[in-house]
Amino acid sequence: MPLVRIDVASETSPETVATIGDVIYDAMRTTASVPEHDKFQIIHRHGDDELVYPAAGYLGVTYTKSIVFIQITWNEGRTTEVKRAFYKAVAQGIHERTGLRQEDVFINLIETKRENWSFGNGEMHYA
Repeated sequence: MPLVRIDVASETSPETVATIGDVIYDAMRTTASVPEHDKFQIIHRHGDDELVYPAAGYLGVTYTKSIVFIQITWNEGRTTEVKRAFYKAVAQGIHERTGLRQEDVFINLIETKRENWSFGNGEMHYA
């Protein structure tokens, strides 16, 4: 049920992008009870002028040109504790497996109702 959008700098290697996707999927499975095989991801690479962020920082967090924007649309209903654990698992996992800074992992969750999904055939799979 999650749809993951991953936006990275154009020079990000295919191996790093694949690892980022794997970390996100693993974290969704272990912290947010996402079903097995529910891995739908859209990867987009951007030129230097297409990823805009406050280089001076925001809320005490500074960023570099290696910033990774992650936006996930998933079903509503997860607790704040689950979301907090998910954020931490993703940031730590990406750092541990790719060397990217945890500070450069930006995550946004969009919650939607279960009936807002069709996985094909024009069917409303979760209603």
